[in-house]
Amino acid sequence: MVSVSRRSLLALGAALPLLGRLDWAVAAPPPAKADKVRLNYNESPYGASRAAREAMQQGIASSGRYPYDRMYALAGLFAQQQGIAEEQVAVFAGSMAALRYAVLAFTSEPRGLVMATPSYEVPRQAAQANKAAVKEVSLNADHAHDIPAMLAADPQAGMLYLCNPNNPTGTVTPVDAIREALTNKPKGSVLVVDEAYIDFADVPSVVSWVKDHDDLLVLRTFSKIYGMAGARLGLAVGHPALLERLAVFGGDNVPAGTTLLGGLASLEDVKLLPQRKALNNQLRNETVAWLQGRGFTCTASQANCFMIDVKQPAEQVIDKLAAQGVLIGRVFKSWPQWVRVTVGNKREMARFREVFAQFDTTKQL
Repeated sequence: MVSVSRRSLLALGAALPLLGRLDWAVAAPPPAKADKVRLNYNESPYGASRAAREAMQQGIASSGRYPYDRMYALAGLFAQQQGIAEEQVAVFAGSMAALRYAVLAFTSEPRGLVMATPSYEVPRQAAQANKAAVKEVSLNADHAHDIPAMLAADPQAGMLYLCNPNNPTGTVTPVDAIREALTNKPKGSVLVVDEAYIDFADVPSVVSWVKDHDDLLVLRTFSKIYGMAGARLGLAVGHPALLERLAVFGGDNVPAGTTLLGGLASLEDVKLLPQRKALNNQLRNETVAWLQGRGFTCTASQANCFMIDVKQPAEQVIDKLAAQGVLIGRVFKSWPQWVRVTVGNKREMARFREVFAQFDTTKQL
C-alpha cells in the first residue's frame, strides 16, 4: 500500500484530468439570467450563511499562504462533532472529486461498480473511464436502493455506491438495508455511501460506522444545505487505509483558504442546519402536496429535490417550463417520464407552481 503523510491525506485535489466527461454539464445551456428560476442543479437558494461569507471575506487577506492549517482545523472540527478520529477525515475541493477517486481506487476491469438507477451519474461515468463494468439496479417499489438485488448484481464487484438520500429522487434507504449491504457485499469490496443530502433527512448518518468498518467510505459536502456549491468543499470519511488509496490520485490541489474558513464557520453555526432543514422541508412538502392535489405522483423525498411523474416525455416538460423562465433538472434515462425539481426559496416555488398551473393536468403539458 502506498504510504502517505498526514498532509497528503488531507491535501487532495479537486480535478481529475481526462476522467469521464460530464456530458450533462457540458451540454448544459449558458448560465441563466438573473430573472430565471433555477431549480435544476440542487443548489441552495440561500447561498453561504452570513457567518460563512464574512469568514470567507476575511480569508482573502491570507490567500498568499497555503491552506493546510485550515484543512486540519476543518477535519478536526468535523471529526470532533461526529465522534471520530481526525485521521478518518480527508478534505476535498468538492465531494465529487472524492467520489471519482473512490471509483478509480476501488474498481478495475475485473472488479466493477454496482449502483442504483436512477441515481447520481458520476460514479458510472468514472467507472466507464476506468474500464470497469457497471451494474445498474433499479430502485425498489419504495424508490429506495434494492439492496438484495444490488448484492446479487456482481459477485466480483469492487465498489457498491449508495446515495442516501438518493439523487434525483430524494428518497432514503433504511439504515438496516445499508447495514445489510455492508455485511453481505462481495469480499474485498468497498461500500461508498454518499450523504450529500443527509442533513435534510430524518434518518441517521452512517459516518460513525467508520470507527468499526475499514471497508466503508462516507462522503459529505458543503454544496447543499450549507449553500457553498460554487466554493467547492467536501469530505471523505473512512479508515486511514482507505483514504490512502484515494490520496494516490490527488496532489496538493486543495480548497482555497477562503473556502475552508467558510466551511469552518458553517460547522460552528449550530442554528444553521435546523433552520434550513425546516424551511426546505416546508416548501418541498407544500409543493408536493399541491402537485398531488392536481393528480401528479411525486417521490417521497427527504432532500432538497423531488421527482414528478409528468406522464409524458420529461424532455418536453423541461423545455416548456424553460420557455417560461423556470429551469428544472435533466432527464434520467431509466425514468423518462419523470422530472426532477430542486426546492428553491418561497418566491421561486411560487413561480414554479404558477407556471406549472398554466397547463391542464388532464392534458399533456
